Amino acid sequence: MDSSDTTDEQKKTYDQKTFFKIVGSFAVAETLVWAAYYYSFAAFFPTWETELEFSKPVLTGAFTMALIVAAFAAPLVGRMIDFGHGKSLFAGGALVAGVLLLLLSQVTEVWQFYLIWFGIGLAMSSSLYEACFAIITYTMGVEARKAITYVTLIAGFASTISFPSAHILIKFFDWRIALIVFGVIIISVAVPLIIYGSKQAAHYARAKPQSPSPTARKAMMVAKTWTFWFIAVTFTLAACAHGMITTHMLPILIGRGFTAEMAVLGASMIGPMQVAGRVIMTLFERHVSVLAICLVSFVSIFIAGLALYYSNTIPLAIAVFVIGQGAGYGVFSIIRPTIIAQLLGRQNFGIIAGFLAIGFMLGSAVSPTIASLLWEASDYDLVILVAASLPIVSLMTLTCAWRYKTKSSDKK
Repeated sequence: MDSSDTTDEQKKTYDQKTFFKIVGSFAVAETLVWAAYYYSFAAFFPTWETELEFSKPVLTGAFTMALIVAAFAAPLVGRMIDFGHGKSLFAGGALVAGVLLLLLSQVTEVWQFYLIWFGIGLAMSSSLYEACFAIITYTMGVEARKAITYVTLIAGFASTISFPSAHILIKFFDWRIALIVFGVIIISVAVPLIIYGSKQAAHYARAKPQSPSPTARKAMMVAKTWTFWFIAVTFTLAACAHGMITTHMLPILIGRGFTAEMAVLGASMIGPMQVAGRVIMTLFERHVSVLAICLVSFVSIFIAGLALYYSNTIPLAIAVFVIGQGAGYGVFSIIRPTIIAQLLGRQNFGIIAGFLAIGFMLGSAVSPTIASLLWEASDYDLVILVAASLPIVSLMTLTCAWRYKTKSSDKK
């Protein structure tokens, strides 16, 4: 073996080790941030309703506001990531969220609750998947899709951690202590991991990425295409469908005759099913198109909705719901960056993904309140039926996005 072969082998080994340092750090960090200040809202929801005596619309309104704030901050965050500020934004967002969780543990008034969730919304914009995926896409090039898959395989267990841990801490202590524990973990574990992973990513990136367009207006020329807007509608509806169910999952399941413990178990299993769906996707992704993967995902979520609807008369249908909802949405959530890159390109990825995140986050934002209003107007049966219909509409709009992309390519 000559010296050049040795050098290539050493470089390959270094790359592989660094790759998994980045993936491991980001995976654990994302698991913790999703568990602590996204899924925790649903986990604490019934307790807050009882202890704070806030109504369902008031409670979900705070979460809706947080996600709206995160949505409209996403393009600015994406633009800053385009210019190399990903590390500071990612770590800073998690740190701010950790501190706000500590403050959330002390609230007694509605205005305090809303003020803190406003701040958490800003933190979400730079510390959830959108920012993490943008950093990975820029630094890892062709390996980005594999890295994103690995990160989300681990982070898929966020709900599995959030629901049981919140339930146990509330049972043995109270919800205020539980939030303090969550906040401390974010500050002491997640933030250092983000800083470490970002440093490793900076070393890993060898190829210079495409320079971002000099102005946001030029960067967003894709917004003049039908493809962009069909993708935006798809992301919005899919997020809304998932959010309507997950934020109300505990009261929905309890209302359908399941015990509180069984409801927590069912909610906790969504995460492992997300992971299972992503594992299955990795086995078949080389043999099927991205559109086909999305087709299976949306049909799976639709079937899950029907199973949940009939779970009050067919208890075993809850298993179909957990598998379908978890696996279907789990796959779709990690294929989104690939959809954007494949249909709209990688240049200016941060700001483009940021603008598309507005729709995705708005869908997540309005879904808890929409579900609350539907519940007040009728009952949770209506919530389930509406949520089950949205994936089918999402499939239609995504198909249109591919169709217009194909037409555009043919014209060229």
